Amino acid sequence: MDRMASIHKWGSHNVVPPPLPSHLQTIKYTPSMTSLGNSSWGLSTFSFFLVGIPGLEESQHWIALPLGSLYLLALVGNVTILFIIWSDTSLHQPMYLFLAMLATIDLILASATAPKTLAVLVAHSCEIWYPTCLTQMFFIHAFSSMESGVLVAMALDRYVAICHPLHHTTILTIGVIGRIGLVVLVRGLLLLTPFPILLHRLIFCQSVVISHAYCEHMAVVKLACSDATVNRAYGLVVALLVVGFDVFAIGISYSLILSAVLRVPGRDARLKAFGTCGSHICVILVFYVPGMFSFLTHRFGHNVPHHVHVLLATLYLLVPPALNPIVYGVKTQQIRQRVLRVFYINVRT
Repeated sequence: MDRMASIHKWGSHNVVPPPLPSHLQTIKYTPSMTSLGNSSWGLSTFSFFLVGIPGLEESQHWIALPLGSLYLLALVGNVTILFIIWSDTSLHQPMYLFLAMLATIDLILASATAPKTLAVLVAHSCEIWYPTCLTQMFFIHAFSSMESGVLVAMALDRYVAICHPLHHTTILTIGVIGRIGLVVLVRGLLLLTPFPILLHRLIFCQSVVISHAYCEHMAVVKLACSDATVNRAYGLVVALLVVGFDVFAIGISYSLILSAVLRVPGRDARLKAFGTCGSHICVILVFYVPGMFSFLTHRFGHNVPHHVHVLLATLYLLVPPALNPIVYGVKTQQIRQRVLRVFYINVRT
């Protein structure tokens, strides 16, 4: 394969293009196709190529099985949650309305990631059109930010329900819930819209192969041969701003909840109060723990094998959407009873 005489000149450095997996060996690096931005290479024909799971190309079709199962579980579980909340007016309460927001975001987040990832892993459909790559990246990062915001709103709901139970429905009215949802949506859109805009100004003259299973922001930025300092800095600021603020807000909410619960007389009453927060705490851990680990290993875990990072980053986007409906279905009595009722009626008919 012509690798542009084996070496690209990048400033004063000699950069050797990375070796390609066997199913991408037909990609040619030529000066006319490896530059973007200010070049003549048009957006209408420019494409990236996704590797999938680097280093595991020969066995990644087996990895697609659990990933496909997680995606199917996410679809069935979240659609079920939405159907139950929509069809049962007694569940049109703050906790369940926020849960419906979470289920909607999970559906979009999983659907933005899984179809292309599975196509890469199973069918080696590696090519992704440049605008499609930017769109996927925007949806993944924007809706991850929105999910974090909804978790903050759910923590606020638990705080009001436990600390001010008599005023729960008067404080968190339908209008207030709608405005909270709008703020979460606008925050995600405003903070993440600069991602594709900043990427559009970069020049890609070294490689068009993304060593990832989907268009992840930093994985694309690392391909640029123009100065990407602004992109890296903005990505770090957004991650720290969103996660830092949201984790702080959730921590404050649960500190107040813990303080209020410990003042409740009687062990059974305290356990019941904690039980109302159990499902939300599980969802928080499922979302933030793998997300923080993936973020830290991507930027600082240079000793972590790349295929491990890509697997964790992919699971991070599919595990929460798949597990959230199960967590709420198991730990929330109202949801569990209505799911069982729906299946019981269907079985009888």
